[in-house]
Amino acid sequence: MKEEGMAAGSAKTPRTERGRRTLRALLDAAADEFGEKGFHDAAIARIAARADMAIGSFYTYFDSKEDIFRALVQDMSDQVRGTVGPRILSVPNRLDGERIGIETFLGFVREHKALYRIMDQAQFVAADAHHDHYQSIAEGYRQSLDAAVASGQVRPGDNEVRAWAIMGMNVFLGLRYGIWQDADDVGAIAGTAADLVARGIAAED
Repeated sequence: MKEEGMAAGSAKTPRTERGRRTLRALLDAAADEFGEKGFHDAAIARIAARADMAIGSFYTYFDSKEDIFRALVQDMSDQVRGTVGPRILSVPNRLDGERIGIETFLGFVREHKALYRIMDQAQFVAADAHHDHYQSIAEGYRQSLDAAVASGQVRPGDNEVRAWAIMGMNVFLGLRYGIWQDADDVGAIAGTAADLVARGIAAED
């Protein structure tokens, strides 16, 4: 995974570059362990082994399995926002940004297939972190839509509803074309979805 998500959950903040690398390795190992085994069957010893370190190193940064799971949920949430958000805003035309954002998200899901299983488990293991993941993304999305309305690129409307609706579409596109089947061209998928955002499904006059 990328380093954007280093400030994660309840992890003890490392003071050195070596410590940051160790924390990163533990979070990446946790993603693999929880993604494969699920929360209840995951083991701290295997997380440490996956990270190629002694189990004592785990307890330098985390107090429990739930502790690192919460940190991982925050870390993955940070990575989604840090990967997709800047790509949407990297182009001057917001509707082009929507297409790029969908394409970027699908690519992210294909590279981080544990994302969905971990977020699904978070509903029961860390419900507050699960809620915060979606709420923080929705709030950022709403703000960016407000800015697009202010600049005249998007017509006025309820951007809170719009943000959640577009997020919902992306979540299921990721499930269908990132988790269940990942061979289709993400550019074509994103183009179709972005056209839906831009024009809806009403028949043209």
